[in-house]
Amino acid sequence: MPLEKRLFGTFGVRRTANNVLTPEFASRLAAAYGTLVQGTVAIGGDTRTTTPMFMNAITAGLLSSGCDVVDIGILPTPAVQYAVRNYYDGGIIVTASHNPPKFNGLKFVDEFGIGLSDEMEIKIEEIYFEKEPKRASWDEIGEIYQNSSIVEEYIDEVLKNVDIEAIHEARLNVVLDCGSGAGCVTAPYLLRKLGCVLTTLNCQADGFFPGRDPEPIEENLKDLKNAVKDLNADIGLAHDGDADRTICIDEYGNFVLGDKTFALVEKQMLKENNGGIIVTTVATSQAIYDIASENNGEVIATAVGDLLVARELKEQNGIFGGEENGGLIFPDFVYGRDAAMTVAKLLEIIAKEKKTLSELVSELPVYYSNKMKIECPDDQKVEVMSKIVKEVEKTTDYNLDTTDGVKILKDDGWVIIRPSGTEPIFRCFSESDSQEKANEMTSWGISLVKKFKK
Repeated sequence: MPLEKRLFGTFGVRRTANNVLTPEFASRLAAAYGTLVQGTVAIGGDTRTTTPMFMNAITAGLLSSGCDVVDIGILPTPAVQYAVRNYYDGGIIVTASHNPPKFNGLKFVDEFGIGLSDEMEIKIEEIYFEKEPKRASWDEIGEIYQNSSIVEEYIDEVLKNVDIEAIHEARLNVVLDCGSGAGCVTAPYLLRKLGCVLTTLNCQADGFFPGRDPEPIEENLKDLKNAVKDLNADIGLAHDGDADRTICIDEYGNFVLGDKTFALVEKQMLKENNGGIIVTTVATSQAIYDIASENNGEVIATAVGDLLVARELKEQNGIFGGEENGGLIFPDFVYGRDAAMTVAKLLEIIAKEKKTLSELVSELPVYYSNKMKIECPDDQKVEVMSKIVKEVEKTTDYNLDTTDGVKILKDDGWVIIRPSGTEPIFRCFSESDSQEKANEMTSWGISLVKKFKK
């Protein structure tokens, strides 16, 4: 097992902007990364107010280590991953994804556009804390380039992966809510190229996120739900801050869980490929396994984190993967969660099946789930998790999976309790054959965190 990391979370480093995450911090960390890469690094970011500041800081750090920098602008995380995979030696994405406006972060990717391995992150931390980054001599400082064409290329490549004619013919009525995040520069243009009748909400880029919180959970999407109903739309689509996740609202204004969209696309991908390997996390629905068994598929489960899913997809030659939060991965295109590709594929399924989203969802295996979270300081997480595992082992005879936190597998469902890798919280997810049981299981999980945190 690798040593415990000091800076990196589930994917990159995320902190309150200008608190721990200062320009000096970002520049040194980028220089440590550049020391190992020694090549051409693409940088891009989301719409947060502090993103330009950090893009300048990481540019300085990378240049000082001797790397060349290609600034590809404000754009979604998967667009940066696409660019790196196709053209560059590495990349840094300035984003705090779904976190509130005061946060920002740095996501580092390798030459395939995949989040870094634990080993690479630990090497970067060792350089940052215990050594010194490489500082190139004055005549070997890297150079800065601009590439403003990636956004358009990324959109065009998404279109090549779906049946555009079928979607055009369907003339779907779509309401889009980008939450003022990075999706503003891609999603409206993609949907217009797909021939949709489009209404937009919060599609002006604004790092204060004035219309809604950047996390596309149900309580933040009331305006979108109402707009879908009022306009008799076919579907509502919402993105998070860096547009790597998509959440759907059906034609009745109902919130569709990320598990459902995952299962819907999984079903289609397995049919198209006559089976194959699906990769997801231990926190994802049993429905994913059910659909795989019905369509000649095999499911591999990892710890939570899209970079872990992406890496497993690459190593196992998987055809599709993702998480329960609306983050779907199409490995033939981008090794990471991709909102644009998700939107295009979902619209293709609706168009070709000639069914509404609610009808398609009703055909999926039925399970009931619940999600809760509770605050817990980062420095208490390890101790609290250890005590929870001991408590569960001592008081239950259920099967346990400790791939990530602890997952308790019962006859009528499961519950997982795990510390977040990006926020000072614990998350608790459950799934069962009734909503009441699912709610009881998450409440029990949260009670264990309350019992042991100080």
